[in-house]
Amino acid sequence: MMPLTLASVGEKNIILKVGGRQKLKKHLEDLGFIAGSTVTVVATMGGSLIVNIKDSRVALSLEVARHIMV
Repeated sequence: MMPLTLASVGEKNIILKVGGRQKLKKHLEDLGFIAGSTVTVVATMGGSLIVNIKDSRVALSLEVARHIMV
């Protein structure tokens, strides 16, 4: 298990756990970041990750992405 920030670009990963405070977990859940879902890192730009989740592209700060374990 590793944080999403360490995932390779283009590699599909399965979300194992979403951590953080309840408000952050709820926000990520609403975006589709749920244990068992597939997430792919599309690009890294500055302090952000661009990821594909459930047929959508989402930008996450590295701070938030550290709470998503794959």
